[in-house]
Amino acid sequence: MSLTCIILAQNSALSYIQKTEKLLLAIQKKDFSLFPKAEDNNLIDNAVKLYYQTKEEHLSLSSYKLLYEEILNQLEIGLIILSKKSNGWEIFYVNPVFLEILEIPKYNSWNLYEHKISEFYKIIEQTNYENSQEFFDISINENTKQSFSLRTKKVQNVKNQFCIISLESVQKIIEQKEKLAWNNLMKVISHELLNTLTPVNSLIQNMEYIANQDIIEKEDQQDMKESLMIINSKSKQLLNFVDDYRQVAELPKPVFKTISLKNIVESALNFLKQEFEKNQITMINSLEDQTILADQKMIERCLINLYLNALYAVADNSEKIIKTEIKIYNKRTVLSVEDNGIGVSTEIRDKIFLPFFTTRITGSGIGLTLSKSIIEAHRGYLNYRPLEKGSLFEMWFLE
Repeated sequence: MSLTCIILAQNSALSYIQKTEKLLLAIQKKDFSLFPKAEDNNLIDNAVKLYYQTKEEHLSLSSYKLLYEEILNQLEIGLIILSKKSNGWEIFYVNPVFLEILEIPKYNSWNLYEHKISEFYKIIEQTNYENSQEFFDISINENTKQSFSLRTKKVQNVKNQFCIISLESVQKIIEQKEKLAWNNLMKVISHELLNTLTPVNSLIQNMEYIANQDIIEKEDQQDMKESLMIINSKSKQLLNFVDDYRQVAELPKPVFKTISLKNIVESALNFLKQEFEKNQITMINSLEDQTILADQKMIERCLINLYLNALYAVADNSEKIIKTEIKIYNKRTVLSVEDNGIGVSTEIRDKIFLPFFTTRITGSGIGLTLSKSIIEAHRGYLNYRPLEKGSLFEMWFLE
């Protein structure tokens, strides 16, 4: 009987061990098709608990992976993520847009793309799979060359190394920007026209009603006079709006001459001298005597616009400071205007250069738009930078 008990105990223990091994093997191979139950045995019960815990974590990871892939698949830019292996780079993820842009099939091995997209492959190789950002032109399937914006980002932890590559058509970027700018402009123009024409139309209908009466009372005559005055005022407002639009749309070509930026600043400061004194503005100037090839009147107009914005920004300050600086940075001439005013809220920073966008009751909304157009006509750019307190506008002259 003792021998029989020993044999039964060994068989029972062996059975528990086999069941535990089966669960551990399922966990190892990520086979979660089993539905094990606890059997009042510590070894099996712990294995069952580990099995369901691992299964839950696996399902969560799968859900997150599905979600992240769906998000990445919805991006409008091409994206490919490479994973570093001992034998080279492998494809970790690629979204459909990337494949569409380069007109290539989906491969798991990065090396297979060397012949399919050799130009692009060489560019990535030249970055050494490190952080980079550049523009390049390549021909896809022997068609006309296209321009692309390329960014590579290296991501590394203790175990893995990735290279994230994003690709976007420059033409598409330009088209999107143009479409957005056009839509915003149409909204502004529609708003201005409706604000002007709606009350005018109402007044005209009222005047028509009065004019159709057999006898026009003095009170009605006064109403007609007031209506005509309002219509006249609104008409002038609309004409001014159209003239502002014309200034932006029909910017004259610059007449380039070698000019001194310091002289332009001094001329603009002298023009606004009374305004600065009346508003008790403290002017701080750091002006290197740099010369550029530009249209003096247009640059001075741009600078005056920036000064007027700065005047408005510091209006409610007890201490009002406007700084002007001319310097050379990376072999480029920079003229900057800084103020310690109210700054620009994050909600409207992307709108400040839009035509007719303004937060001022009496503003036309073309000052910054016009200034930006002027600097771009000089092959430069106008840049805005928020400060901890105030704003900084920089005019960059590239030549």
